[in-house]
Amino acid sequence: MADSAFFCPLSHEGVLAVRGADAAKFLQGQLTCNLNYLSDTHASLGARCTQKGRMQSSFRIVLQADGVLLAMASELLEPQLADLKKYAVFSKSKLTDESAAWVRFGLTDADRTMASLGLELPAETDSVARANELIAIRVSPGRAELWVPAAHAQALHEQLAAQLHEGDLNSWLLGQIRAGIGQVMAQTRELFIPQMLNLQAVGGVSFKKGCYTGQEIVARMQYLGKLKRRLYRLSLESSVPPEPGTPLFSPSHTSAIGEVVLAARGDEVIELLAVLQAEAADSGAVHLGTLEGPGLRLLDLPYPLDRDREIQR
Repeated sequence: MADSAFFCPLSHEGVLAVRGADAAKFLQGQLTCNLNYLSDTHASLGARCTQKGRMQSSFRIVLQADGVLLAMASELLEPQLADLKKYAVFSKSKLTDESAAWVRFGLTDADRTMASLGLELPAETDSVARANELIAIRVSPGRAELWVPAAHAQALHEQLAAQLHEGDLNSWLLGQIRAGIGQVMAQTRELFIPQMLNLQAVGGVSFKKGCYTGQEIVARMQYLGKLKRRLYRLSLESSVPPEPGTPLFSPSHTSAIGEVVLAARGDEVIELLAVLQAEAADSGAVHLGTLEGPGLRLLDLPYPLDRDREIQR
């Protein structure tokens, strides 16, 4: 199903809005991504970290009207909103939960359908197209998000259903896993630094923008540190996807060597993203839940990990 054209509502995420004259300036000192790169035709991935560089949330960010919108796991929105508000007291910016104001759909292999809506979305990842109050964002090859004001969501749903099969969220998440895009969930909040999710490899971290919360730790890891844990793609012979945060084990270690980030049912197996100790991953013996749990098989990621290229952002 995930390889054919379909659409589905993205019901697992909410929308945090930051609006006002100082919105971009305020967020530039809070987020890993460079807001100077955002435009009406370009979005970005990003994260918000603690002072110790641990991700409180990860998101996709896009310009809209007098500010920006950040889509993130719904369970993270309230605590992230509360934390950011503490730093926005002296800023001309307003932070609100706009989840009820927007409906978002995931589209796979649906460029022809978007064109029928007046949206000519480039193939380049993070490209943005706009028409008739709709926002389309290319999130990976062949996959796009379509944002619509809630008042027009039912009409858009009917237009999409007339042209595309309506799939389920599992199929959308499977595409995300195959694109190698990790995501912070409630169970993994403040567990990873951005490089552990390969966020720097998919354009979600800028090393030239200057200071932001957690920047010192993130930059030190990129320039001076040796990353011992990073994101891998794996498969598992099972019918039930493990929850984010489920520990992973290896016979060569006495304690957990990683955690599940995101999992979904594939055609015959479960596919997942997990943060693993590189040494344990290289051994090829990784087990779910316990040392005696089912074994996992490493799969390729669709992008390279190249520090020299990553630090040019």
